[in-house]
Amino acid sequence: MQYVDLAARVGDLSGVVDPAHYVSHLPSISAALPPGARAFATDTDHYDFRSLRCVKDLTVRTVQGAGGDEMVVEFQHNCWKHDRDLVVRYSGVSSFIVESAAGDRGTDVGTVILDEILPHRDGCSHEIAGWDGTLTVVCRDLQAIWMETACSNEA
Repeated sequence: MQYVDLAARVGDLSGVVDPAHYVSHLPSISAALPPGARAFATDTDHYDFRSLRCVKDLTVRTVQGAGGDEMVVEFQHNCWKHDRDLVVRYSGVSSFIVESAAGDRGTDVGTVILDEILPHRDGCSHEIAGWDGTLTVVCRDLQAIWMETACSNEA
């Protein structure tokens, strides 16, 4: 099966992204994903734009451990859509790439549009696309945790 680069597709977007193509292929690739990645990728709320557990409209708050074997990416909720923040813990990290659409913005990729988790020879790759760039983490496995938070109405 061939996969189209998420960043390339996002670069051509105008309006809302429909993750239906990726979701339709999930059943055929999910068995090849490590357990934590499989649980997150196949969660029925993950790609439902109306769900409180959809990654769309989150923002990257912090990236910890970049360049190391263990990484943590914290995503901040959007008060009008989410009631929790998302924390993704990556183990056995073999690659971390940030691609910015407009200059060097560090790990600020803007508001998340969507993400894809794909099988990789090292475990899985997790690509997070935002309006202003992408983050890609290749790792042995990941664990996604939705954390309680208080909405500040500043998001």
